[in-house]
Amino acid sequence: PLGVAKSLVLNFIFIVLVIGVVLGGFRIFILYYPKVLSWCLEHKITFLMIPVFIILAGINIWLGFAQVFGFLPRVADKIGWNIRTTAIWSTMVHAFPGMEKEFMPALDEGSFLLMPTSMPHSGVEANLSYLQQLDIRVQSIPEVEMVVGKAGRVESALDPAPVSMFENIIQYKSEYINDENGYPIRFSVDNDGHFLRDDSGSLIPDEKGQYFRQWRDHIKTPDDIWNEIVSVTSDIAGVTSAPKLQPIETRLVMLQTGMRAPMGIKVFGPDLESIEKFSLNIEQLLKEVPSVKPEAVYADRSLGKPYLEIEIDRVAIGRYGLNIADVQMYLEVAMGGMALTTTVEGRERYNIRARYAREWRDDPEVMKRILIPAPTGQQIPLGEIANVEYRPGPGMIRGENTFLVGYVLLDKKDGFSEVTVVDDADQYLKQKIASGELIVPSGVSYQFSGSYENQIRAEKRLSVVVPLVLIVIFLILYFQFRSATTTLMIFSAIGLAFAGGFVMLWLYSEGWFMDFQLFGTNFRELFQMKTYNLSVAVWVGFIALFGIATDDGVVMATYLMQSFRKHKPDNVREIRKAVLEAGVKRVRPCLMTSATTLLALLPVLTSTGRGSDIMIPMAIPAFGGMTIALITLFVVPVLYAAREEYLIKRNSK
Repeated sequence: PLGVAKSLVLNFIFIVLVIGVVLGGFRIFILYYPKVLSWCLEHKITFLMIPVFIILAGINIWLGFAQVFGFLPRVADKIGWNIRTTAIWSTMVHAFPGMEKEFMPALDEGSFLLMPTSMPHSGVEANLSYLQQLDIRVQSIPEVEMVVGKAGRVESALDPAPVSMFENIIQYKSEYINDENGYPIRFSVDNDGHFLRDDSGSLIPDEKGQYFRQWRDHIKTPDDIWNEIVSVTSDIAGVTSAPKLQPIETRLVMLQTGMRAPMGIKVFGPDLESIEKFSLNIEQLLKEVPSVKPEAVYADRSLGKPYLEIEIDRVAIGRYGLNIADVQMYLEVAMGGMALTTTVEGRERYNIRARYAREWRDDPEVMKRILIPAPTGQQIPLGEIANVEYRPGPGMIRGENTFLVGYVLLDKKDGFSEVTVVDDADQYLKQKIASGELIVPSGVSYQFSGSYENQIRAEKRLSVVVPLVLIVIFLILYFQFRSATTTLMIFSAIGLAFAGGFVMLWLYSEGWFMDFQLFGTNFRELFQMKTYNLSVAVWVGFIALFGIATDDGVVMATYLMQSFRKHKPDNVREIRKAVLEAGVKRVRPCLMTSATTLLALLPVLTSTGRGSDIMIPMAIPAFGGMTIALITLFVVPVLYAAREEYLIKRNSK
């Protein structure tokens, strides 16, 4: 768990220490459990305020303080008080803004995809030069193992990329040198800790040696490598910036939306000119949105590609007895070439074409001297019968749903989710449209698109799945106990666990939580503590938590029912005695269940390999929920005692 840089003995000591802390804490819990439960039974209302506060805190972390208590400012406004500007309100709103949302955490693919573009007027030679510069600069980063660049499209009708679009697949080195199975390799070191090398300069494998780290000291995560890539490629004139992408992730996004970015805006319109003009206006406004990364905002330049056009003068060719078809045929042969014959090389066949040399075809002024034979035998220069010039046109024409479309690409800043960025950008654009600063031309419309749409679809599906899971759990508990009140008592564990999961997610995002070192390892880095957004992976963790959170309550409620059948208490004192006896006898097996669950989740929380990007967000709610759910060992007995005491008092009356 401490990483391959630490010795096996140190890792073993750490594991023993963690197990000792968990079991030791439970031992103390068992020791003081009777006294604490007795106090809870005597001060029921005071104690029940604790789980109510925890559930309220969990809801605040989930939805945000402003949304949960948004009614308070409206009520205060009616009586003339403005509490929105008070220190307490501002502090709580900033401390609990609500959970950010995303579809799924990004998986670490071990490679990046750099996809900048050049200006539409760039030629083939300029684009090849840009591509070489990108490859050379990225390859100069020590952590990069290989770079493969591509300009334009492959020989496929399914790849519509223009020649101004680049794709640089960047494969970076693993943090430590690994074998073919992905396991780190140890190498020989001297007494000073320096690695030994053989005559050829290669490291010497040694099972008792140390692991060799291939990253520089300031490179801690793949994000640091991406920042290095951005820094070395950001100053190439004529090349735009690019959002952070990975090959597989980008292919999926492009298949879904057609865009080469996680999110963006599709601008629909009647013509390319109005689309480009409106897209450029949106580009400038999006750079002002606080959650949008300004350098990543880029509107596609639909126009500006230079096209060489030869406009034949019909009057001029008429004077020489030429017609349009004759002139076009000569131009086709001179510039495009005509297939004269075919050469056969084994199973391969190649056309032999005849045309003017390149130096007669790559300059408009030289092309004007191409000679066109007239019927009278004269050789007429092309410049006398046609106008040769460059004219701007579209580099690429996109269509979607029978409309022309252009893209405005954007990316999020660190600390913001895709859904939040889209919401912020949408609200900002609507404000500008309402104020008249952004004018939408007639026939032009826009819509946001990107991988965030998956989150919206998943959210709708989860809004059905999660309640259905809770209903099924409730029915199973009801069929077991045949009592709605007992089922609700046990069901309270789900509410506590639900809140506990959000409390743990909030603590993970706080920089002060677990910010200390042991054995030279920072615990925030050990447990991958950072801000985790509310994703499908997190909700899957909550669904799993709902199933195991009721275990302690079921065990406790089952023995409480058996204890009351055995003792049949008829007064408050005997009820509390029976509850205390049942709680003391069942606290140990309940803690055993919780201990095995918590200890089993620790390796997941400290994992760093492939798949940990998904497993950790799934494990955090379960770990936090099961920790908080220990209060169920007090809540269920207290609620059970309160119900029995109420029934006795009612029967006595």
